[in-house]
Amino acid sequence: MVGSIRKTQAAALLLTAALAGTGCTSRKHLFPETGPDMLDIYHRHMQQAGAPGNVTRWRRRLQADPPPPARPPGGGMDDLAGYTRTAATEIRHLFPLLPNPWMTVYVFPHLSREGVAVPGYSTAFPLYEVDQPALPGEGYRP
Repeated sequence: MVGSIRKTQAAALLLTAALAGTGCTSRKHLFPETGPDMLDIYHRHMQQAGAPGNVTRWRRRLQADPPPPARPPGGGMDDLAGYTRTAATEIRHLFPLLPNPWMTVYVFPHLSREGVAVPGYSTAFPLYEVDQPALPGEGYRP
């Protein structure tokens, strides 16, 4: 039994040494000192992508033409109404309410207690009497 434990320990030591040796390499092999620099790689990539040979001319041309504005000047603030933070939107976001659907009921024509004919009509009311705020993680997002 002692012999099998020593064999297991020796095998584990040999395996650990072999795995530790695989991570060793020279710096020159990992990072070669010869080869193209980043500017050469960039120019070669741009030429392969179909860009013209004079990249600086295209770069100057793109920098000279400013991009069009996101919206026309004087467009007003009415188009930003959905993105603006207000007290009402903050409260709705921080304290969402559970859904409270409205029930629509049709009341058939009938006689009142006094014997007067009441025509048929529709009415709507919320399913629950009070709107309940949602617990964290329980919110309903329409």
